[in-house]
Amino acid sequence: MSSASGPGLPGGGISSGLQTGPRLGDFSTDRRVLLLCLMALVVGTGGAFAALVLLKLIALAVNIFWYGEFSFEGRTILEAVTQPWGMAVPLIGALIIGLMARFGSEKIRGHGIPEAIEAVLYGESRMSWRVALLKPISSAISLGTGGPFGAEGPIIMTGGAVGSLFAQCFSLSAAERKTLLVAGAAAGMTGIFGTPIAAVLLAVEVLLFEWKPRSFIPVVVSALTAIAWRPFLIDGNMLFPLDLHVVVTPLGLIAAVGVGLLAGLQAAGLSTLLYKVEDLFHKLPFHWMWWPLVGAVAVGIGGVIEPRALGTGYESIHAVLHGELPPVGLFSLLLVKSAIWIIALASGTSGGVLAPLVMLGATLGGIEGLVLPGETGLWALIGIAGVLGGAMRAPLMGALFAVEVTGTWGALPLALAASGSAYGLTILAIRRSILTEKIARRGRHIVAELGVDPLAMVRVSQIMTKDVKTMPDSMTLEEASIFFEKDAKHRAYPVVDTDGRPVGMVSRADVLQWMVTSHEPGATLGGRLSDASLPLVTPDDYLGRVVEMMISVDVGRIPVVDPQSRKLVGLVARRDLLQARVVQQKLEKQRQRGTGGVR
Repeated sequence: MSSASGPGLPGGGISSGLQTGPRLGDFSTDRRVLLLCLMALVVGTGGAFAALVLLKLIALAVNIFWYGEFSFEGRTILEAVTQPWGMAVPLIGALIIGLMARFGSEKIRGHGIPEAIEAVLYGESRMSWRVALLKPISSAISLGTGGPFGAEGPIIMTGGAVGSLFAQCFSLSAAERKTLLVAGAAAGMTGIFGTPIAAVLLAVEVLLFEWKPRSFIPVVVSALTAIAWRPFLIDGNMLFPLDLHVVVTPLGLIAAVGVGLLAGLQAAGLSTLLYKVEDLFHKLPFHWMWWPLVGAVAVGIGGVIEPRALGTGYESIHAVLHGELPPVGLFSLLLVKSAIWIIALASGTSGGVLAPLVMLGATLGGIEGLVLPGETGLWALIGIAGVLGGAMRAPLMGALFAVEVTGTWGALPLALAASGSAYGLTILAIRRSILTEKIARRGRHIVAELGVDPLAMVRVSQIMTKDVKTMPDSMTLEEASIFFEKDAKHRAYPVVDTDGRPVGMVSRADVLQWMVTSHEPGATLGGRLSDASLPLVTPDDYLGRVVEMMISVDVGRIPVVDPQSRKLVGLVARRDLLQARVVQQKLEKQRQRGTGGVR
């Protein structure tokens, strides 16, 4: 409603208020997505180069701390971990990381993925250059000194920082910055693992919290850009190539579900134990800067017992997938890796979760493969899919990652059976994932379910008030004042002309204001209202448009008119919008037998 000193606009006033809404379609994305795609090409390139830099830094750290050489040549820790100084190296790395976190940025602590989620949901997708610089360095030191982690968490945060910093160079919305941040994260993961499809699904299931073309398409462009760069920067081969001929049978699917359920128990147990150990660290009587040293002691001891548990463990994962470890080696790797990873991660050092979960899932699957029919490597692959689907609550990513990183596409149905069953078990067993639990402990609740907005599905006619009390535009201000004083049951009423067409909304406050200002005797409501900017909707409009109009013009009630005659047929208020949620709840919770179908 707007007040004016003169009468409303004649003739065309109503039509000016009843504006045509946006063209309805399956999606709301506009051509601005093309600009984001062009930006995603740059971000994807940046993410691929960030992956290269991280891998080189890890190699440099390995050579410096274990071999005393300044070299970027890729070498394994296994050759040096048994040396007398082996237990001291993780301690040195932990001390450096503690100092970097204390005096550099506390955000380098932890997995990296929860921090990226927080930046998306609560930080308007703004990340600092300090994080972009310190996270890969601290992670390289952690992994290079034997930390039992993976590079994916750090590269997701680093790649996300690349996308965020690039986005902050332009005038973009928070949603557009989110798209580029996640595009950078997907590019970084693709650069490390060579899995663009799994990276895109990780973006959708874990980072974006939406599935919209506006964000999905640029993320795809970024991931594909990274995979195009990968052969020139890192390696064009799969990380864990596995030559298996897989025939999917009903018995195999049942076995895969069983492997998935055990992987779900494994994922739930790891997550629960991780945060219980983290609680113990919070009880230590000294500053958190020193906690990584405690974790490093466990890492050093674990390295003596089982050297293959240290570092990223890619060689060990390869050995498990190819059945090169004896049963004793599988059990030893599973137990030691689980223990040192949980303790080190709970200590707040810098590292990731995906690669350790891959190793643990593969090892458990390899153990199960000792009694299941078929090759051990197949069940190790299925175990990877299961533990990722359960621990990260990303079943599609888990299944696609397992087959994409090994090239065993024939195993996709089995991988999906395992990841889906693990996903279902962990959802029922624990409230939050290993990623969202950390965010929840910082006082922030996350709903990870993707669903259709009920406001986009419910029409105005379904929730509007049809029996509307109105005030005629010929009513004088004195009569309106008496009406509000004695008879009014609502704070505001539509004002209509002689044909029943609304010309404005009037409230008690409006009438009182007009009464205390100078006005001619007999002045009417119609003379005080201008319908030029009166927001109007029709019964066939959807509630999403109503909400947008209420926000844009700051009103709590909007008249509903017939699209042809422009006569008032109803009124929609803010409280009526709650009915949309009621309709949605009925669809989800009201149970009844079906009595017939569509005729």
